[in-house]
Amino acid sequence: MPHALLVSGSLGQGHDVMAQACADSLRERGWTTATVDAMALLGQRAGAAGEAVFRRLLDLPGVYDAFHFSALRPGARIALLADAAARSRLVPALRALVAEQRPELVVSVFATSTSAVNRLRGDGGPGFRHLVLCTDVTPHRLWVQDGTDLFLVTSEVAACAVRRYRPDAAVAVLPAPLREPFYRPPGRAEARAGAGVPPDARCVLLMSGSWGLGPLARAAADLADAGPHVLAVAGRNRELERRLRRAAARRPNLHPFGYTDRIPALMAAADLVVTSSGDTCSEARALGRRLLLLDVVQGHGRDNLQHELELGHADVTSARPAEVVRNALAALDRPSPAPSPGASPGPWRTGFAAALARVGL
Repeated sequence: MPHALLVSGSLGQGHDVMAQACADSLRERGWTTATVDAMALLGQRAGAAGEAVFRRLLDLPGVYDAFHFSALRPGARIALLADAAARSRLVPALRALVAEQRPELVVSVFATSTSAVNRLRGDGGPGFRHLVLCTDVTPHRLWVQDGTDLFLVTSEVAACAVRRYRPDAAVAVLPAPLREPFYRPPGRAEARAGAGVPPDARCVLLMSGSWGLGPLARAAADLADAGPHVLAVAGRNRELERRLRRAAARRPNLHPFGYTDRIPALMAAADLVVTSSGDTCSEARALGRRLLLLDVVQGHGRDNLQHELELGHADVTSARPAEVVRNALAALDRPSPAPSPGASPGPWRTGFAAALARVGL
């Protein structure tokens, strides 16, 4: 059977979700797959240091904005030097994996791996096709490298961003893939019964990525005090989970969760999804849920937020708890969309199959 190697990155969960979607589609077509974490391939110390630096940049207001818009987007020297440093560590590790697994296809869903994979091909190693999948609305310079066979993006705006750096690039615009459970979510009544939410109550799902960015505990408590049932998800943020559970002890309409695989059911139970910009937005739209976007992700998050607003049935708020409450209560009175075309796996699977055919697979 043909084999594919998928290169993800453990900064947040979005990259892993996209890698899983590709793996699922490939296995349906008779492929075997393996997924590796580029951050782990950098080595324990370098990978941990890279994640720590990225978290610190996000914690300092405006710093990651400055780095993204002045360095990553134009491909400034500092960004290219950082990419070269990562590539020098990734190439030997990837070379060993490719030699062992002999893939016919490598899919990069993490910008840091893109140039390293293309360097392998340029060094005359085993032949394989290279696809890059990016769900950001404006992929930055490090995503777009010479040697990539095909770029997979989820909007025409993103296709234009790719051609900014490679005017002759082969680009395919596909619907954003979802995790398999989102294609078959429970009904509203079943989901509410499982979450402990009354059938006729107003209900809000509050989350902000796997890192739980922003003052979610205070926002969740204040929103619950205003009346709605609140399903608050901390992700992998253990301190946030502890704060949510303390707040929930005095509020029966506040339902705290840590890292959970129940997001499809929680989203099905909610009337409104309050979240940061990212792949969660595609999931909410597939279920026909209105969005309230937290403006907490700098850099590419700003672009993604603006694009979600343009798509409609979405509003934006700062992460200040009082503003979250005010905007959420208003959004609950606005209409929700019908489920998006992405609610069915068919368009993604058809588009992905066509992408494979374009590169001769």
